[in-house]
Amino acid sequence: MKQTILFLTLFTVALASGCAPSSPVGLVDVTRIVNNWSQYQGYQAQLALQEQAIAQKHESLAQKERDAAQLQARFGQITQQLTAEVQNAAAQVARQKGLQLVLTRQGVGYGGIDITTDVEKVLNITETTTPAPGS
Repeated sequence: MKQTILFLTLFTVALASGCAPSSPVGLVDVTRIVNNWSQYQGYQAQLALQEQAIAQKHESLAQKERDAAQLQARFGQITQQLTAEVQNAAAQVARQKGLQLVLTRQGVGYGGIDITTDVEKVLNITETTTPAPGS
């Protein structure tokens, strides 16, 4: 869960920092991407398994804390890499569609052009069943 929140935060900041505040606006549903992206899901599963393995080790609490900190640092780097991939895909789609600004769908009540499907195509993500926005 921490990784998802970090991913969403980094993604929002990364997209907002590189775009001029003008229209038209593209929107990306990051939750949908995270839920459908097998690469991201694989890293999440790996993180959960490694966290569990650390917790089950017969080591001192201090050693477990060091191991957990190293694990979090490594997955922080992976999160940055994945954020950059999504940002690059969104930028590519924005250029193709002539969009000046791309925001995440989260926090946007209405308006904008949803480019999530296009971003998923660039990232080779196959959509699984997800609820409609606002559900």
